[in-house]
Amino acid sequence: MTNLGTHYAAHVAQLQQRTKQVLKRENLDGLVIHSGQEIKVFLDDYGYPFKANPHFKHWLPLTNITNSWLLVNGEDKPTLIYYQPVDFWHKVNPLPISYWNEFFDIKILTVASEVEKLLPYDKKGFAYLGEHVEVAKALGFSAVNPEPVLSYLHYHRAYKSAYEFECMRQSNQLAVKAHLAAKAVFMAGMSEFDIQQTYLKTLSYSENDTPYGNIVALNENCSILHYMVLERNKPSDPRSFLIDAGANFHGYAADITRTYAFKQNKFAELIARMDQLQLNAIDGLRPGKSYVDLHIETYAEIGQVLQEFDLINVDANIAVETGIVSTFFPHGLGHHLGLQTHDVGGFMADERGTHINPPAAHGFLRTSRVIEANQVFTIEPGLYFIDSLLAKLKDSPQASMINWQNVDQMRPFGGIRIEDNIIVHQANNENMTREAGL
Repeated sequence: MTNLGTHYAAHVAQLQQRTKQVLKRENLDGLVIHSGQEIKVFLDDYGYPFKANPHFKHWLPLTNITNSWLLVNGEDKPTLIYYQPVDFWHKVNPLPISYWNEFFDIKILTVASEVEKLLPYDKKGFAYLGEHVEVAKALGFSAVNPEPVLSYLHYHRAYKSAYEFECMRQSNQLAVKAHLAAKAVFMAGMSEFDIQQTYLKTLSYSENDTPYGNIVALNENCSILHYMVLERNKPSDPRSFLIDAGANFHGYAADITRTYAFKQNKFAELIARMDQLQLNAIDGLRPGKSYVDLHIETYAEIGQVLQEFDLINVDANIAVETGIVSTFFPHGLGHHLGLQTHDVGGFMADERGTHINPPAAHGFLRTSRVIEANQVFTIEPGLYFIDSLLAKLKDSPQASMINWQNVDQMRPFGGIRIEDNIIVHQANNENMTREAGL
């Protein structure tokens, strides 16, 4: 933790500077950031899994503390109102003693409804940032999630500090450890459910601890982009395995995908080719380049792969021009990564929030921003054999462009996706996933 503590001081200083700038620009006195509160299941007395407000955990490595508040003005030491009730029904999280404490004026809140006693009396110059609008209005905030403030903060969230880099390296190391364990269980012929349990056990996680719902798919299920079912029965004929699963460290996400073949066959060769394609895309992730252009270049290379493996009857350029590549690669190349799996700011041209639309032919992209140093991205090209998309293509004028016999041989394997987490430095890219051993 010593390294984290060293970087944390600079991280807080950077957040203070950003806060000072946006408050000055919007003529505000301060921000009041709410960690969030438990949301009850309808007509019941227990809640959904709690996820902290990302604006709150940007400042603090506290991801499971409800009813807490952060007061910041960019100059004074931030105030943390930490909720620590007296409760014999539930486990109470005592205030952690860690490297971050010295940077905050900490006040303990024992009764959530009495927070007003610790908040500014006159809230006119303060903006509330958080999910619970009704709470903010009841407390007297008139500025609730003001768009200019959010745009500024979201735009700058794309630039990560050294502290954030270290947190994401740690989350990648955790996820890689679990990925390797999951691969071993697949090769032993186990079920999707067994693989998921192994992944979670390796990390000592419950299913609510992952940054997103893990995708654990075997055989044809690998063609479903957001497959969440988890079949309990072992496959009688294991062929392929796609796992899209991450980890958290101090609120920062890892988001990693791998695809494996059970035997050395044509599908295994296709995985190896897609792996090389993915590394080529990572090499193209450079400051000053548009992420849209990188996606389009990768899209064209997938056309080449389709031609190389005799899945199409036309030149790769024709496959690109006619759009048939989209049947096999129907999603974007990747996205920003950080406090959220799909981190904010991906479509912003500036700190005012000017929106940059992706091109119409690639409207599914999750970022259209120019790549810059200190940004973190996923790179995750895919190649799938999706029945519904293939059926649509078969009924189109482009049907004759497809080698249906070879495509049908690939359907039982579902598809391929390979995803790494990349820090863009000025002089090089840092592949946190591969450097962690995957």
